[in-house]
Amino acid sequence: MVALKITSLKNLMNQLLAGNIFDIFLLEEAIVTTAVTYTIDGHINKEFYSGDEPCTDDLRYTLKPWSEIKGLCFDLIKGKRTPLNFRLVLQLKPEYAEGLIKKELPASDITQLKALILLIKYDGSAAFINTGTSYLSFIRDKEPERIWDRAICKYLNEKGISFEEA
Repeated sequence: MVALKITSLKNLMNQLLAGNIFDIFLLEEAIVTTAVTYTIDGHINKEFYSGDEPCTDDLRYTLKPWSEIKGLCFDLIKGKRTPLNFRLVLQLKPEYAEGLIKKELPASDITQLKALILLIKYDGSAAFINTGTSYLSFIRDKEPERIWDRAICKYLNEKGISFEEA
């Protein structure tokens, strides 16, 4: 796990809510606190769709893509006043996670890897990004975690989002 303090808050918010660099993620959860607290569960409710109506969600995922939810989050966050705080829990889309790990560890067995996680928090004055890795069961080899930590730092640098280790 790596903990990063974002030093370019305006750039992060622009990229997060209006740009597309976070569109490679799925939303697990969003909590935005303004005058009230909004909680969004990113899990898709397939029961919402009737049997004769096709499910418009990408059936590969059990979570909503961030690209489909960011507009709603933008509407909650925008305004004259900044939110008191917010927290986003994102998961790298499985095809990207598998590609990243297989690229670095071609012979690795990633069947126990559940998700590569990105936690974005804003506390009212500063933003932080933490990485995480979720497994289906205990594994000894923590190399996927180290790969994810390095990859997200490189990705943020490439996209112009400056940070320092927290």
